[in-house]
Amino acid sequence: MRVGIVGAGIVGLAHAYAAFSRGHEVTLFERNQRAEGASIRNFGMVWPIGQPTGIALQTALESARIWKELSAKAGFWLNPCGSIHLAHRQDEWSVLEEFQAQARNSGYDCKLLNREQTLKLTPAANPENLLGGLYSSTELGVNPRNASHQIANWLSSQPGITIHFGVAAQWIDLGANGPGIHYLQDGCQKKSFDLVVICTGTDFKALFPNQFNNSGIKPCKLQMLATIPQKDGWRIGPHIASGLTLRHYKNFQVCKSLAALSQRIAAEEPRLDKYGIHVMASQDDNGEVILGDSHEYAENIEPFDKLIIDELILTELRKIITLPDWTICRRWHGIYAKHPDQYVYESSPMDRVHVCTGTGGSGMTMSFGIADSFWNKITLGKTT
Repeated sequence: MRVGIVGAGIVGLAHAYAAFSRGHEVTLFERNQRAEGASIRNFGMVWPIGQPTGIALQTALESARIWKELSAKAGFWLNPCGSIHLAHRQDEWSVLEEFQAQARNSGYDCKLLNREQTLKLTPAANPENLLGGLYSSTELGVNPRNASHQIANWLSSQPGITIHFGVAAQWIDLGANGPGIHYLQDGCQKKSFDLVVICTGTDFKALFPNQFNNSGIKPCKLQMLATIPQKDGWRIGPHIASGLTLRHYKNFQVCKSLAALSQRIAAEEPRLDKYGIHVMASQDDNGEVILGDSHEYAENIEPFDKLIIDELILTELRKIITLPDWTICRRWHGIYAKHPDQYVYESSPMDRVHVCTGTGGSGMTMSFGIADSFWNKITLGKTT
């Protein structure tokens, strides 16, 4: 099958890998010279623990398996570090206890650690008022700035895959030879395919504006920071999440005790809800600790970053972690496409054209599993 893919972010790369692995001929178009969007502006967390039980969790776990498989082939750094949600308040501990009690029957591999066990696992945990944490073994770490580039380079080296960087898809039409992608490269050209997959975030509105307007997808802006590399090889251990994180991911919504925690946070610091702040930390292969983040949606997004958001993030992080060096070397923001109800938006705006976008903040976690599921259905002839 001749497969055309638009967008070389992590969703597009995942579809390219899934199609290639099944023996299809793949051509990928990326308007920039390299991936520049949300796929490189994140924590580098592959985060199954954040997905609700059922198909979403299973998709995330399958995605993690494929990340490991592809790391071995493409040679990018991957850290099977796991994660820990720290509890420094009693209401946070109550949520973790409630979640862990039902976790095993729901498909999660996690366990509660007491204060001493938590401090042994991660030297980054702030010991002051620490009650313990919920450890999960399934999370992975990658360097998002490098991983997508190395995946693209590896794919480009494989027979049957062509990636056109700096080439923007202009429009798509249907012809006798299948859907055709019109693009600018030494003039206007067209290439026909048996199947086209659009993986361009909110940018898919340029190709299918009516479809986008009816999709429910909203842009979400996040602000993040990174420290300088920590000295002498100091590592945080697992990815770290906080009590604030418990109100962000849908998996914890099954906990009745979550309501009291959310109410307490809203009363103590309402700006955390106003800016959608929940704090986490990861560490890349260079030793930089990645810190964040915030969530501003749609009409609240502006091109200027807010100093108060960075200050709130750092204030909350200092409550839960300690670092040898808090010196900030980089600040940035990213914008991703998010669907309000689904972990991915998929549709077919025309025959043999598939849109896959709207993975929100779970693109690194879900994309390979989403692509694998789609191409399994294609192989079985269950979708077009």
